[in-house]
Amino acid sequence: MKKNNDRNRKTESKIESKKEALLDTLKLPKDICMGALKVTLTGNREAWIENYRGILEYTESLILLQGKTCQVSFEGTRLSIDYYTNEDMKISGCISCIKYI
Repeated sequence: MKKNNDRNRKTESKIESKKEALLDTLKLPKDICMGALKVTLTGNREAWIENYRGILEYTESLILLQGKTCQVSFEGTRLSIDYYTNEDMKISGCISCIKYI
């Protein structure tokens, strides 16, 4: 069973690499075409997130988001989601750490 999982991961990785090469050749933005999570920071006080899939956890010290291929966590104090839509959101507070999981 493990060999099949490893084989599937390698195949998926090759497909993603080919997609990225094609996007580079055509000069298309990866974040839109591949659904990549896009995080824009203003210092450690504000973060704008695009292309997230869902909110997994939301507390004053941790906000965990699901992306297409990974999860991202924002750690800090007095964190809040100022607004969110299906495509983007704004987080504010004192952000001390961002982790891609």
